[in-house]
Amino acid sequence: MRKFLLYSSFLALIVVASSCNNELRRIEKSNNFEKKLAYADKLYQKKKYNTAQTLYQDLLQVYKGTEKFEGLYYNYAYCSYYVKDYVQAAFHFKNYLDVFPNSPRAVEIDYMQAYCYYKQSPKVSLDQTNTMKAIAQMQTFINNYPQSEKVAEANLVVELCRRKLEKKEFNSAELYYNLGFYKAAGIAFKNLMRNYPDSDKSDGYKIMAIRAYYNYAKNSVEEKQKERYETVISEYLDFADHYPNSKLKVDAEKFYTLAQNNIKSLENEQNKEKSNQ
Repeated sequence: MRKFLLYSSFLALIVVASSCNNELRRIEKSNNFEKKLAYADKLYQKKKYNTAQTLYQDLLQVYKGTEKFEGLYYNYAYCSYYVKDYVQAAFHFKNYLDVFPNSPRAVEIDYMQAYCYYKQSPKVSLDQTNTMKAIAQMQTFINNYPQSEKVAEANLVVELCRRKLEKKEFNSAELYYNLGFYKAAGIAFKNLMRNYPDSDKSDGYKIMAIRAYYNYAKNSVEEKQKERYETVISEYLDFADHYPNSKLKVDAEKFYTLAQNNIKSLENEQNKEKSNQ
């Protein structure tokens, strides 16, 4: 009995699906544009975005310039978004604003245009052009609509994008360090601090810069070492000034002490050489 019921349900689904497909084919071939638009709207409400988009596309030229075009194009643009074609969605949202700049939906669409760039933002290891575009677009949105209820979300998107860019920069700096390119690593970690001054990892970037400069000095030719150890001392003093309560201060002090001791050793060696001449 159970198998019979399951089989009957399966047949019913096939009949319904076939009926829907037949109706869709009739609608697609029909010249009754009102009926086609109503059916597209019905599919859109049922979240069948791929099929709705196909019907809307057929109707764009038919309704262009009419009072129904805005609603049609609004749904058409969102179809691209819902099927995760964010490149096309961004294009259509921008085009919507160009065609309907005074629409009551303009704020919403402007936000969605920027949000599409965020949705295109790839993982950290890849090119971050769209991440930077998302930041720029969201910042423009915030500036243009400071009273919008979407501003909080826009600020969150900007923050998430900046974190991703920060992580990418950190990975590059860390790679320089791990490969032994200590001068480049020191510069990269200092740039991280400059680019993300409010980061909760800022003191960590500073200690990595100190560590990198210390290793750079240590691996330098002797005549360059004193000058480069002095850079370590300078970086430590800057660390102590900006992060007096950092948990990493003990590590920073270690490199400060090592740099001082190495400078003293170099000076002693130089004095010995002078006295032997």
